[in-house]
Amino acid sequence: MIPERLKSHILNPDASVKDALDAINSLSGGRMILFVTDSDDKILGAVTDGDIRRALLRGVSISDSVCKAMNTLFTSLDSNDNAAEVVAEGKRRHLRLIPLTREGRLTDILDLDSLQAVLPVDAVLMAGGKGERLRPLTLHTPKPLLKVGGKPIIDRNIERLEAFGIKNVFVTVNYLGEQIEEHFSMRNSADPKPFAEVKCVREPRRLGTLGSLALVDGLQNDTVLVMNSDLLTNIDFDKMWRHHISTGAALTVGTVPYTVSVPYAIMRTDGTRILGLEEKPTYNYFANGGVYMMKRELIDAIPAGEYLDAPDFIESLIAKGERVESFAIEGRWIDIGSPDDFRAANELA
Repeated sequence: MIPERLKSHILNPDASVKDALDAINSLSGGRMILFVTDSDDKILGAVTDGDIRRALLRGVSISDSVCKAMNTLFTSLDSNDNAAEVVAEGKRRHLRLIPLTREGRLTDILDLDSLQAVLPVDAVLMAGGKGERLRPLTLHTPKPLLKVGGKPIIDRNIERLEAFGIKNVFVTVNYLGEQIEEHFSMRNSADPKPFAEVKCVREPRRLGTLGSLALVDGLQNDTVLVMNSDLLTNIDFDKMWRHHISTGAALTVGTVPYTVSVPYAIMRTDGTRILGLEEKPTYNYFANGGVYMMKRELIDAIPAGEYLDAPDFIESLIAKGERVESFAIEGRWIDIGSPDDFRAANELA
């Protein structure tokens, strides 16, 4: 059955061209497209004002059936299609809406204005830390629920995931975890429901930055995005996913540039002998940005209940000969770990 919120975009085959014009006129923004469906909710065609203009030029009357004006070569996304590629092509063609179908029946409509991509990826946000460097702000509030620009940090990250079509989202919690659980319980029960339903996973004790991944049950995709919940970033998850898949990496680490400027002349030496000097050199590095894409099988291999930090995990993969890739995070990235970071994030939000 077609959801009530989609009814304004639906016409039955008995409607006239004039009915279609009236319906399009009632729509707002750039979402001025209708779908003609039969009694079984199967889509017969799509209709825009452009389709109607072209039909009128062909001699179709406004009293004729809308079927004479509809476009039967419309783009749709079936449950068996490659969603990432269909949406990417829709973006290239500047489409605004794409109908979702199952065996030809309309089930939903994707709004490409609010989506950057639809990725076959699950996500896990790590939200169990105490945020000790942010005290007293975190004495009674878990760091992920601190507000940046009037909105909890973690909600900004959830919305970023939703913008890339990621629906299956988990949050691992520990310190003041009941507050985070209540926060998402209220969000999941909101009307209308959000794009992604968030499931919280409680750590029985501190398990390190990645140890709680072994507790996550219900992963659906072969690629899993894992990230710290206290980041403020506009990372392009689509580019990161494509890099991860194209390289065949077991793990891809999001990295950020880090520059060290030495305010002194640095000597090159051989024992006590000075070979040369470099005046106030600058060294450029890439640091771990706390964002990872990994094969799901890596998570399946993490022993349940064991403490595991990200550096040890990465080093163990390299030692096993697994391919570990880096992906440079372009644009904004702030790790909200100190009062100064928190103030900077609020200024940018």
